[in-house]
Amino acid sequence: MDGNHVPSKTISRRSFLRTGCIAAAAMGLTVCGGAGVVVATRSDPPPLELRSFSFGEPGGDKVLVAYASATGSTVDIAAAIGTTLGERGLAVEVRPIVEAPSLAGYQSVLVGSPVHGAHWLPEAVDFVTTNQAELNALPAALFTVHFFSRGESEGAQKRRMAYLDRVRPLVPQADVVFFGGRFDQRTVAFGLPSWLARLTPTMDVRDWDAIRAWAQGVFA
Repeated sequence: MDGNHVPSKTISRRSFLRTGCIAAAAMGLTVCGGAGVVVATRSDPPPLELRSFSFGEPGGDKVLVAYASATGSTVDIAAAIGTTLGERGLAVEVRPIVEAPSLAGYQSVLVGSPVHGAHWLPEAVDFVTTNQAELNALPAALFTVHFFSRGESEGAQKRRMAYLDRVRPLVPQADVVFFGGRFDQRTVAFGLPSWLARLTPTMDVRDWDAIRAWAQGVFA
């Protein structure tokens, strides 16, 4: 989760096609190459762990950060938000939506989801729907994690807002924010064959400074 880490060197999908790596992977080979390049295929990722965290000191205003995640990228972002809120003196609970956390006792709530199929994950939509009344009675914010449509053109902004079509009408007063995510071998969730997903280069565009900066100001 450290934004200062040095990313591992990867090779583009175009390079895979040029060197014949995809064909080798289909035959079950673990290493292939060409033009002086050697690339090892990667095994399936481990099962996703959806974790809970607590930050800050008891006695501060209680904040719930409820998140959904399909690949793990949003887990780290939710934890970074919780860490920053805790540093502000708030008592923060970060909980996965699959645990159906109650909103009772919280002074504010943040709900986050990645984008799959151009929309929030179904469990995140269901969570907002179930807790609509409470979310409209509290300071609330929605954070969206996505990989595409990150530009500032009118078209990109319109596509980003469309990601919220199923939840924004339910909590129209909520603050909204969009964060770049991570694209990696768990891309099988996007409809790629599992063997091709294993060859997908990791592309992590999460901006930890932007995430922390937003968390410093939300509900301030």
